[in-house]
Amino acid sequence: MFQLCRYWVALGTLLSLVFSGQVNAVSSVFYWQQASQQQINVMLNKHPYSDAMIQRLGEFEKLTGIKVNYKVTSEETYFEDLTAALRSKNPPDVFMTGSYQLWDYAPAGYIQSLDDILRDRHLTDPQFVLDDFFEGVLNGNRWDLIPGHPVGTGRLWALPLGFEANVLIYNKRAIAMAGGKVPYTFDELMSTAKQLKDWNGSGSYGVAVRGTLSWATIHPGYMTAFSNYGAHDFTIKQQRLVSQLGSPAAIEVTQKYTDLIKQSGPANWQDYTWYQVAKDIGSGKAAMALDADIIGYFQSRDQQAAEKDNLGFAPIPVFSNGVTGANEWIWSLAMSNASNHKQAAWIFMQYFTGQEHMLWGATHANVVNPVRKSIWDSQQWQSAIKGLTGYEDTFRTIIDNTSIKFTPQPRFFETTTDWAAALQDIVVKDMPVKIRMQKAADTINKKMMNVEVK
Repeated sequence: MFQLCRYWVALGTLLSLVFSGQVNAVSSVFYWQQASQQQINVMLNKHPYSDAMIQRLGEFEKLTGIKVNYKVTSEETYFEDLTAALRSKNPPDVFMTGSYQLWDYAPAGYIQSLDDILRDRHLTDPQFVLDDFFEGVLNGNRWDLIPGHPVGTGRLWALPLGFEANVLIYNKRAIAMAGGKVPYTFDELMSTAKQLKDWNGSGSYGVAVRGTLSWATIHPGYMTAFSNYGAHDFTIKQQRLVSQLGSPAAIEVTQKYTDLIKQSGPANWQDYTWYQVAKDIGSGKAAMALDADIIGYFQSRDQQAAEKDNLGFAPIPVFSNGVTGANEWIWSLAMSNASNHKQAAWIFMQYFTGQEHMLWGATHANVVNPVRKSIWDSQQWQSAIKGLTGYEDTFRTIIDNTSIKFTPQPRFFETTTDWAAALQDIVVKDMPVKIRMQKAADTINKKMMNVEVK
């Protein structure tokens, strides 16, 4: 009887718990109803990941007694709207975020770090296995807030929902026309892409890549090739971040990449976003694409895509050093540091990043790529991806070297736009790679003068 009374006293205490940055365990008992009757506001980007959460909100509310109010915003304006919301007097309790955005939000104090909460045996379900996340994916949300220090150090700021690894997506019919060999080296990619001009009628072409004046042009195929080649965006010198875009390695890999675009890319490459890449690889206009693997996954599932049954996956072709890997994009859930309902917010976060929801989402709601190892090993997921040529093999080949390849720093979006402008000048205006990349490095270095590495 004494044990039972003590248990209920602990429960009563915990129902009134309000976080203040540090979370102290007051019980070792986890239960889903601990924040019952609380309401939270959640801000979501329009995406299959958020669609899956919305679809299961009824089950979550029944399990936990938590009422969820949510707002969904299109990706075109999501981060602008989110930044404004986080700066307001009433920020969302939980929100979707990309890892690159954490480099702004975490130093500004907008986000609750999660390490103490994860260690609290009352707040965190024993079945919420952190080691089940792929290391390179989880570490994309971990950072010590010091510009220039890599991800994977410091505190954890968010939990992954799903991620994209950048790969080679190819049309099997096109590869057969070019001799039947999927390009393994970058030189083979360039040769194969040239052969496939007009492969599927007038206007069809070799390889689709992004090209708009945006950070999103740098981060998929190009940053993967750039990092695999051994190039770096920054180095630290005398407590300052110094751009390495003018380095020999950066110039050499950029020469190859821009030559590929000039020889075998789309005619209006500078207008290409992920959407145009996806449309062209799915319709048969592009023979290959260097972009997120989930683009190929979704096109393979799209009944309107003419080539849905003809797509295959491979690692982005290697250079002479043989390095294979990928830069990644991660959608995650984070908690507002200003939330008055952190207990309920945390229950929401762990439910929708837990193994049960992740398995359901991967097999029923396009929550791909799954971020947990157990999902990839499950019979259900294995069955779901069985018909996708090269998808699992490519994933297994690159996952140990799949991570965020950029250097965390507060001018990320501005400096990657400068970088994209350099690529546009090289491709569209035919400017010399060495001159234009050094000009980009000089421009970026001026903008980084007041960014100190402590």
